[in-house]
Amino acid sequence: MIAVFVILLLLAMFYIGTVGGRVGHPGIKDLQGWSYAHRGLHGNGIPENSMAAFRAALDHGYGIEFDLHLLKDGNLAIIHDSLLKRTTGQEGRIEDLTTEDLKKYHLEGTEETIPTFQALLDLYDSKAPLIVELKPVNGNHAKLTETACRQLESYPGLYCMESFDPRCILWLKKNRPRIIRGQLAENFFRTNSALSLPLKFILTHSLSHFFTMPDFTAYKYADRKNLSTWICRKLYGVQGVSWTLRTKEEYDTAVKEGWIPIFENFIP
Repeated sequence: MIAVFVILLLLAMFYIGTVGGRVGHPGIKDLQGWSYAHRGLHGNGIPENSMAAFRAALDHGYGIEFDLHLLKDGNLAIIHDSLLKRTTGQEGRIEDLTTEDLKKYHLEGTEETIPTFQALLDLYDSKAPLIVELKPVNGNHAKLTETACRQLESYPGLYCMESFDPRCILWLKKNRPRIIRGQLAENFFRTNSALSLPLKFILTHSLSHFFTMPDFTAYKYADRKNLSTWICRKLYGVQGVSWTLRTKEEYDTAVKEGWIPIFENFIP
């Protein structure tokens, strides 16, 4: 009986020691106090992840969250899905396009086209903080992360980087430790994700934090009440980011609980 108790205690200690993160990055305080428009301030004829959505967010005094993909020519484009059909109505994948090709793909039937990362950086120019989500495909996580970091080297403004893929966060830890990094997560057992069961368990319960040591945990609002996230935030003091808040009630609750808010479809 004592042996079983000792084993369970050791397992509990190992678990608690696994789900923390890095605390004390000075940039975290600068990210706090802002609200972040999810894929820009879109809706009412303004497409998501468009320059119009980013200008609208800037005009309202919001930071933004947006998604980066690596193009065929090594440049970076802002779009959520790898597949182009939902946002442009055309077939194909963003990774198969070049920078020049982007002009041919209109977003949600408007005159807006897929933006480049540089166009966004030129627009924001340190006026508000950026939450950069890295969207790797087919093992390009290292190249994508390195390219984004290189493009940000001369950017004067405040930003952080996040990804669902812990390999991106691990790359940042090893190669750009000064950049604020965050692990995106949700309850993957509630999704149609093609991840294996072990990976779903590891990512749902923040077990990759042991290797990546993120500065913040970006957890889906509806799934936020799990033990690992509580330990990460309350025991270790790691900052939480809550996505995606779609009502004023969700927004107010998240802010009250101490989460940095990422919102969509309403004005806070």
